[in-house]
Amino acid sequence: MSPDASSFEKRNYKKYGTISYCIKQIEYDMKHGVDKTEVMEILRKIRLAANYADLRQNAEAVERLERLEDQLSGAQKVEESLSWYNNAYREKSGRSW
Repeated sequence: MSPDASSFEKRNYKKYGTISYCIKQIEYDMKHGVDKTEVMEILRKIRLAANYADLRQNAEAVERLERLEDQLSGAQKVEESLSWYNNAYREKSGRSW
């Protein structure tokens, strides 16, 4: 954010510029049909594509991108570790959720 940002810009950055807000938005998109592979592909494209070279030169932006990738990949690991339990319980009880 610019050092001479207005109070409106600062307030919006505080409200919408956090990693947790980005994760919430991505989770909302995933709830409505976006695959995790699509999200990870976009993040990979930001990391590698020439179009985003100027963004990658900003150390703060790269740090935020890494934190976003860590949060998303961590969520995937938790889902994978719990999926065996959900499937085993479903088979054992005969219920389909």
